[in-house]
Amino acid sequence: EVQLVESGGGLVQPGGSLRLSCAASGFPFSRYAMSWVRQAPGKGLEWVSAISSGGTSTTYADSAKGRFTISRDNAKNTLYLQMNSLKPEDTAVYYCAKPSDVGVVLASTNGYDYWGQGTQVTVSS
Repeated sequence: EVQLVESGGGLVQPGGSLRLSCAASGFPFSRYAMSWVRQAPGKGLEWVSAISSGGTSTTYADSAKGRFTISRDNAKNTLYLQMNSLKPEDTAVYYCAKPSDVGVVLASTNGYDYWGQGTQVTVSS
């Protein structure tokens, strides 16, 4: 029922930009905060960013602050992550994730009940 489908990943040079999308279905998207979480090769999960259900509040990991922008379009049931000034250390699989609880903004790697399949971002010269 619940589906989260990510797209927009790819190979970019350092300093480049990518826009990730996550198409959501099967749940009342506009009632849930959403998060982006990433996993670098051989590393554990790292929380990146989160946005409140209405899109009015956003929060970022220190590594993303000033470079990444999370947003959402509730009319389209879509979550976005605009990534600018990309660095090699941003190389990872990026996942969108739905919190288990309504009205909860998570700044962590746990507390989610559904995850997208992930989209690969590779930053290399």
